[in-house]
Amino acid sequence: MSIDYTEKIPNNVDLAGDRKLRRALESWRPNFLNWWKTMGPALPCADVYLRTAVDVGKEGWAHFDHVPMEEYRWGVFLAERNHDRRIAFGEQKGEPVWQRVPGEYRAELQRLIVVQGDTEPASVEQQRRLGETAPSLYDLRNLFQVNVEEGRHLWAMVYLLHAYFGRNGREEAEALLRRNSGDLDSPRILGAFNEETPDWLSFYMFTYFTDRDGKYQLGTLEESAFDPLSRTCEFMLKEEAHHMFVGTTGIDRVVARTAQLIREHDTDQVAAYGGIPLDVIQRYLNFHYSVSLDLFGSEQSTNAARYFTAGLKGRWQEERRRDDHVLMEDSAMVDVVRDGAVTTHEVPALLALNHDLRSEYISDCQSGLKR
Repeated sequence: MSIDYTEKIPNNVDLAGDRKLRRALESWRPNFLNWWKTMGPALPCADVYLRTAVDVGKEGWAHFDHVPMEEYRWGVFLAERNHDRRIAFGEQKGEPVWQRVPGEYRAELQRLIVVQGDTEPASVEQQRRLGETAPSLYDLRNLFQVNVEEGRHLWAMVYLLHAYFGRNGREEAEALLRRNSGDLDSPRILGAFNEETPDWLSFYMFTYFTDRDGKYQLGTLEESAFDPLSRTCEFMLKEEAHHMFVGTTGIDRVVARTAQLIREHDTDQVAAYGGIPLDVIQRYLNFHYSVSLDLFGSEQSTNAARYFTAGLKGRWQEERRRDDHVLMEDSAMVDVVRDGAVTTHEVPALLALNHDLRSEYISDCQSGLKR
């Protein structure tokens, strides 16, 4: 699926063939560029080259080129369509996926897309001033790469709102640029995206924990019966992997340097030698892990059950689950606190979907930290 870079908005969704949609997105574009100028990276970006997608191949993988940051162009890229794809879960399991939004699920799908879309510009706003204290050119490039890709992920959600949700979708797309991270009057929707990212250790923790949450949230939306949403998230997930790499390697470097200083000076009080003490690293880890874990919602959720049954949002890697993918008769064990002690309680499997996703996330975080 070649990406057309001759258009004002690079895309592989044939915007040229839909004049109404193209005009709508072109009218949104100046507002986005103004938002990027005022809320994006505060540091001039000369001589920083960033990767940009030039083609999308099988299974959503992109082929990249590199351009100066000033020439970076945001666009709309979806993974290749599988014409034989069927709904993999819920009441309509086995039926063809939807290319249009079913009327009965319109409000819920729009809300899912808006919430996901709201997180993308929020992280750019949180990281706005980090470039001023970048520890190396390598880190600066990684920061800017993460920022421009979060901006493109915003474009992905805005495309869906414009293309499939009419006037309400256009209004929601405008609102995505009016909210700002930490704003007292118009904050971002989710609490984690109103927290500050004041330093690079916070950035590494954010990209390790919060972007990992994004991986799982996008993975559940990739399973959606609404095929344009699924294909959008499939492409986004390929870029999200780099964001987590930035967090993992960043934390690795900080911890390695602290350990080196402890050995050299025979003390764990390494701040005087330019290191970050282990207890400080642990506090950062505790905070970002807890804030990110909250993004999964309550352990027992009727909303998650409804989304699953309707086919709107599946489980992480749904195809590998060895059950009927409907879950009407299944149960699950969930941890609960009773009389001051943690115990387990059996609940319907549909109500435990958030618990299941949190468990996947926790295991993934632990595996990464052990490495």
